[in-house]
Amino acid sequence: MTSQDAIDIGTDALVLAAKIAGPFLLVVLGIGLIVGLLQSVTQVQEQTLAFVPKLIGASLVIAISGAWMLEELVSFGHTLMERAPQLING
Repeated sequence: MTSQDAIDIGTDALVLAAKIAGPFLLVVLGIGLIVGLLQSVTQVQEQTLAFVPKLIGASLVIAISGAWMLEELVSFGHTLMERAPQLING
């Protein structure tokens, strides 16, 4: 295993992490922005009012795209396992 192989695996892992985390981050960011705007307009500063919609949004992301996320993770694992003999032998 060369240093370039390690860099390639690390890069692929970081790209996969960004692809998996992206939908969560976008949904929670959007919900947080909307709830924060509503809280500032109505001057209601209740913490659970900000947390519960984000939790519901994250749950919906898992329900909608959970199968795709799992498929991407399994595919990455299979790719690593297929490359393992070539990486070990050099």
